Amino acid sequence: MASIANTTAGAVAGARKISNGKPIPIISSKSLSFPSFRPPISSLKPLIPTKFSSLSPLQCSPNPSPSTSPPSLKSRLRNGETLYGIFLLSFSPTLAEIVAFSGYDFVVIDMEHGPGGIHESLQMLRAVATTNTPAIIRLPESSAVWAKKALDLGPQGIMFPMIDSPKDARKAVSYCRFPPNGIRGSAHTVVRASNYGINEGYLSNYKEDLLIMCQVETVDGVKKVEEIAAVEGVDCIQMGPLDLSASLGYLWDPGHKKVREMLRTAEKEVLKSDRKDGGAFLAGFAMPHDPPEALGKRGYHMVSGAVDVGLFRNAAVEDVRKFKISLNADSDYSDDDKDSDEKYWSE
Repeated sequence: MASIANTTAGAVAGARKISNGKPIPIISSKSLSFPSFRPPISSLKPLIPTKFSSLSPLQCSPNPSPSTSPPSLKSRLRNGETLYGIFLLSFSPTLAEIVAFSGYDFVVIDMEHGPGGIHESLQMLRAVATTNTPAIIRLPESSAVWAKKALDLGPQGIMFPMIDSPKDARKAVSYCRFPPNGIRGSAHTVVRASNYGINEGYLSNYKEDLLIMCQVETVDGVKKVEEIAAVEGVDCIQMGPLDLSASLGYLWDPGHKKVREMLRTAEKEVLKSDRKDGGAFLAGFAMPHDPPEALGKRGYHMVSGAVDVGLFRNAAVEDVRKFKISLNADSDYSDDDKDSDEKYWSE
């Protein structure tokens, strides 16, 4: 064992020499010293800049330039357009995309009767953003908390349900305004509505860009609809025919004469308001007995003609019905008979 140790020691000693016989210096870890790195204070910059004044608009904002931005719902209404939209209750981003590509003027993301909440509404907003389709969020209730969370997502409009008085309407408007003009909580430096703080013009433009809609859908609301429409900040009165029929005791008969009479009364009160002097536009939802074309002829400025769930339901029911009928029908159908749709799928 001693000989092995001596041999090993000799080998190590030999390794310390190179061919010319000069020793190679052995560096121990104790002899190494690494200077600590201290960057100059001037090079320490915040990870998230608080100002973007040094950047050009194209560098700091993904928003299109004013020359290419599509006109807002507000501006289109003021220009006298009649807008046609659809309610989205399914909270399916796929259906939302189809709707957006179909050419509707606006969509209403319905948190009042749909199963989705804030997170799901965000996905819907992203789905319709591909076509710049304006979106309105209908709240589940008229409250400051729901309004704050919805507005932070950046919809073009917000709809408050069950507004029965001017006081209710003033509260709704205050939920949409930052202090001192309202009570909306502020996180404008980081939320989607301001492009996560990148859009420096958000605070200057948010009031002008936002469409505030108040739903009048009870007997009490109709009695005070003229006063509600005159509240500063209320841009649009949305009529609710189903809840109005329930308020009158005709839940199962929304086409009842008394319901239609009260609806016409409310419509006239809103339409006679001077929109150049703070009056409101009129919005409504079509019913089987009151189609969208009829609403347009009566002067409605915004007409919602369908619900995504209803459209899909009708298509599904009709598809099944046609097939069931075909089973019982006498026909001379053969494999050689192909319409254009069958030909498409066969290819």
